[in-house]
Amino acid sequence: MRRWRRYLADEHAEAAVYRDLASRRTGEEREILLELAEAEKRHAAHWIELLGDRVGKPRRGDIRTRLLGFLARRFGSVFVLALAQRAEARSPYEADADATDRMAADERIHEEVLRGLATRGRNRLSGTFRAAVFGANDGLVSNLALVLGVSATGLPTPAVLATGLAGLLAGALSMGAGEYVSVRSQRELLEASTPNPEAKRALPHLDVDANELTLVYRARGMSPEAAREHAAEVLADLQPGRPASPTAPIALVDHEAIGTGMSAAVSSFCFFASGAAIPVLPYLFGLGGTPAVLVASVLVGIALLGTGAVVGLLSGGPPLARALRQLAIGFGAAGATYALGLLFNTTVA
Repeated sequence: MRRWRRYLADEHAEAAVYRDLASRRTGEEREILLELAEAEKRHAAHWIELLGDRVGKPRRGDIRTRLLGFLARRFGSVFVLALAQRAEARSPYEADADATDRMAADERIHEEVLRGLATRGRNRLSGTFRAAVFGANDGLVSNLALVLGVSATGLPTPAVLATGLAGLLAGALSMGAGEYVSVRSQRELLEASTPNPEAKRALPHLDVDANELTLVYRARGMSPEAAREHAAEVLADLQPGRPASPTAPIALVDHEAIGTGMSAAVSSFCFFASGAAIPVLPYLFGLGGTPAVLVASVLVGIALLGTGAVVGLLSGGPPLARALRQLAIGFGAAGATYALGLLFNTTVA
């Protein structure tokens, strides 16, 4: 009975989360989220039917669902959708004999629906977000490794500080320039692969019996038979008196959003600089030697855990595992550089 009441409370809480998310959206996304809320109401009705007059007072959902609802009301972002996706993946209905097979199947499909909605947001964020996350992470790891490496060689604190600031500026400029060239080149390659919309003007003048439109669809990967059939359908739609096909004959390719070169460059520069500044802070405030190394390592470790958790949330993966992986990689690189600095320890006059 307690388990059924807990399920009932969770279903009500999840329905509220979807309604809150829907209130911050319009169009198709809003309709999809409201449909999910209705599905959770159907699941709640199942537990109400089993409980009967023993349903008791309304209970609150578990802490994770309540936190999700709080975030949905305040933000409604792709991060909330990613968290909701993980929540649906944890559904216990497949292993619970009191839940119907239909309910278990619904929860599995809900996960895929949320994955699709979150993917839209991920695609919109992908270019600038990728530059921001990787810029911050590179700044943290590379400058920590640089600062610890030169510190281990025995250089005085002012020299270590100057080295860290030089690494910050050089790395930020390099990252910004690299991101601009990378994103700009990628956009140019995608634009070169996008069908020319002007080609549609030639369609009405093609020979219906022998036309090169079939070759277009074959070049895109269709079989000869499928290409001929599709080309015939497209040309038939162009005949006078027939309504136009809802699908454009030669449509633009919907590439993944990659952002603009300038936005990626600025984002990468700023986030690299912000990440690279953290290992320098202890030296900037006068610390040196082992205390500065320890403080810098702790500060960078906290930041690495944060960036790893954010990546985990956005990707729909476990945030803790992603955070620990980020921490291990960052400390591994910095530790190796520090060991090399100790190996080549030097005395500065």
